[in-house]
Amino acid sequence: MKVKVDTTKCSGIGLCEVTAPSVFEIGDDGQAHAIKSEPAQGERAEVEEAVNNCPTGALSIDE
Repeated sequence: MKVKVDTTKCSGIGLCEVTAPSVFEIGDDGQAHAIKSEPAQGERAEVEEAVNNCPTGALSIDE
């Protein structure tokens, strides 16, 4: 599983950082960044929740 952030869609709301803080962070630029491009299997549920709840659709998972 690989996590991607489309920074052209990200508005920096930060739900991803709250939902999966070990995988996402809001950077100094005000946008989300994946601090782990390939999260551990145990983080999958949090990552999926973050992707599904992103209001701008900026997050995605590649299998």
